[in-house]
Amino acid sequence: MPINDLPWWRWRARIRSALHMLADPDFQQRTWLAGQEGYGDVTDAVYRLVEDSWLDRWPAEKYVGAMLRDAEEAALVDAAVLAVLRVLHEVGADAPASAYLGHPGWPAAVAASREAHVRLTLADGEDPAEPPRSLEVLRILTRVG
Repeated sequence: MPINDLPWWRWRARIRSALHMLADPDFQQRTWLAGQEGYGDVTDAVYRLVEDSWLDRWPAEKYVGAMLRDAEEAALVDAAVLAVLRVLHEVGADAPASAYLGHPGWPAAVAASREAHVRLTLADGEDPAEPPRSLEVLRILTRVG
């Protein structure tokens, strides 16, 4: 199914983008640790995952049918959010990428994000192995009008 078959597909695209970046340790090394432009940083990815969607306050199940396709997607997104927020709360929102990537809980956050990323991406008929899209591509994809 195409991503835009859901009413809140733009939110889904942003959440998928965040999960994709959080799920890819090679991307994190090449981009976040190296300070590469165009992809934001760890805090930006966390913001796209939780702040716009309020997934840090509400269970993902509330979004089934609007932004998520089913309860399985919701459970995987919730697991990723919790794992990422555990690290965020310990290292702080303004910590450098190295603090996140070096945190003992980071591998669990990456694994949970990977599971959610793969499930959502396959459900949208796309290849989860493709590299993360830049924030500019995400803006173009989610442009209104």
